[in-house]
Amino acid sequence: MSKPCILCCAITGSVPTQSDNSAVPITISEQVESSQAAVEAGASIIHAHVRNDDGTTTSDPEKFARLGEELRKHCPGVIIQFSTGGRSGAGAARGGMLPLRPDMASLSVGSNNFPTRVYENAPDLVSWLSEEMVKYEITPEIEAFDLSHILHAIRMHKDGKLFGKLYVQFVMGVKNAMPCDREVFDFYVKMMRERAPDAQWCAAGIGPNQIVVNEWAIAAGGHTRAGLEDNIRLDRDRLAPSNAALIARAAELCEKHERPVATPKQAREILGLRAG
Repeated sequence: MSKPCILCCAITGSVPTQSDNSAVPITISEQVESSQAAVEAGASIIHAHVRNDDGTTTSDPEKFARLGEELRKHCPGVIIQFSTGGRSGAGAARGGMLPLRPDMASLSVGSNNFPTRVYENAPDLVSWLSEEMVKYEITPEIEAFDLSHILHAIRMHKDGKLFGKLYVQFVMGVKNAMPCDREVFDFYVKMMRERAPDAQWCAAGIGPNQIVVNEWAIAAGGHTRAGLEDNIRLDRDRLAPSNAALIARAAELCEKHERPVATPKQAREILGLRAG
């Protein structure tokens, strides 16, 4: 299979702390350094959250602005994807960074259960976030935790409510949401091929499911995500030493399945993004 595989690195997230794994990058400088290494290992998308210096979550647009500026300086051409996830803020604060015009932004189009709470994405908030992305010409990465999210995203795209090319990510292995299930994964891929044949898709697995879903996605011709946001370990006995180590592991799977790792330029072409 000659189709390049896009590797996305989810560098920080809102949950893991440095007490869980000291490699989790928290400050802007730590995030940039970790991103540089991940790009060298094969990442072409940096999926970014921001934190306060004490590690607490935030959606502060000023921090996103600083991070974006530093990533453009030190990782030229890399695709910058900001998170609008609900663990870092509420309501309109979740989209406060969108006027910065990142290349991409995550978008959850429906609600679901998380380990200890409901991950709420109300229809009016979803509509507002998608309208802001259209306004600022930002391609969303749909974070699908359920089949209904995939089908809803396909409808939204057909109705012109999502900017750019449709890009859907299957998220598998979150407790109380969609488990890591091969039959379900295969059905998701089937739905994308039949109902959105011009779209691109990727997949992410949480915790020990990361390496499993990485291989499923690479072997099936999709793209995939790795990084310390989703998984802090290499295996049961070893913490991951860096984001780069997790991306390098995914790149090795690309080699195993004879998939070239996409460069940032190739990834931009595949996703229909403006030049970096």
